[in-house]
Amino acid sequence: MEEKIRPTKKQQEILVFIADYIERHGYSPSYREIMTGLNYTSVATVALHVSSLIKRGHLIKRDHSARSLELTSIKSPQEIISSQAKPEEEKWLVEKVDFYFKQIEESAIKTEADIEKLLILVESLKILGFESAAVSFSSQLSKIKQQINS
Repeated sequence: MEEKIRPTKKQQEILVFIADYIERHGYSPSYREIMTGLNYTSVATVALHVSSLIKRGHLIKRDHSARSLELTSIKSPQEIISSQAKPEEEKWLVEKVDFYFKQIEESAIKTEADIEKLLILVESLKILGFESAAVSFSSQLSKIKQQINS
């Protein structure tokens, strides 16, 4: 496969829209959904951009059916434009951390290794800027530590 040609600004918007749509729904958007989502006035415009993105190596169309667009790769670091997490990313992360806390809280035997894992998760939340979540989990961590020490 030849080296990818960088997408234009409009094509980049379509790539981001498709990636976000797939992440939210688990399948690719239709051309009409892309048109509506990006405020285009014509499906033909979307088709031209998608065709160009396929030629440039950014998209693959599996077959001739609807919703068969696939990104050829995940977003590169240059495409990540902000260190801020989206609300759905923060929610997902906090739910994952909460899952680990619940697993350890419900465990009959708690070890120092468990405490270390939870501490790393809490510190990671702080690093990522989720201070309020980190504070909340810190109090839970203190309770678990007390259970081990008693």
